[in-house]
Amino acid sequence: MTHPRAPVARAPHGPLLSYYGTESDRTQWVSTLFDETAPDYDRVTRLMDFGSGSRYRHMALRRAGLEAGMKVVDVGTGTGLVAREAARIVGSAQLVTGVDPSAGMLSQAIVPEGVTLLQGSAERLPLADGHADFISMGYALRHVSDLTRAFEEFRRVLKPGGRLCILEITVPAGRVRNFLLRTYMRSIVPALSRLVARVPDTPMLMRYYWDTIEACVPPEQVMSTLRHAGFSDVSRHLHVGIFSEYRAVNS
Repeated sequence: MTHPRAPVARAPHGPLLSYYGTESDRTQWVSTLFDETAPDYDRVTRLMDFGSGSRYRHMALRRAGLEAGMKVVDVGTGTGLVAREAARIVGSAQLVTGVDPSAGMLSQAIVPEGVTLLQGSAERLPLADGHADFISMGYALRHVSDLTRAFEEFRRVLKPGGRLCILEITVPAGRVRNFLLRTYMRSIVPALSRLVARVPDTPMLMRYYWDTIEACVPPEQVMSTLRHAGFSDVSRHLHVGIFSEYRAVNS
């Protein structure tokens, strides 16, 4: 089967210079923001859940082929929302490893005893070649610095035939739906977060969250970059017009 040609992506989005001084400052700025707002993360993200809580994550992992007994690496694990569901599916917490660049987020992670938590980036995973049967990434694609390098790392750490599942939020089609979601995510959620947040920068995290969604490369480009990195059977499942589930196999 032939696929429409789309350019290969490096960065997931262009510079958002209203937040950091230069593009070279992005990685450190994002790391600091997540470190500082980590205590609020679970509390505030529940405000914008849209039904994408534990049940949705669980079903998305199953749709991508996660099964009992598989060894899983959850990249960008944050506070462990995806890792917890992966542990339930595979049947043993010891089969799950969570990796995140933010020490602050890892310190707030709530995962079953036995899950291994490691500090590291998607572009440089602290794991051996062929370590995993399955790699997941939940809503962290927009925060890596180099998509191509990250996808190459995913292939290195996956066993041959291993599966990849990337969950991401996508700007919906249609002006009205786009306007409603943008208003909610960039205005209402930051305003609500001020009521429950304990950290002053948490409302900014919520605004930044939407701005990265809006600026992110389109799904076709994500899929093209996965293919360029060597993945096969690349596909995308769209749930309720917002949630993209990218799936691929390490050929």
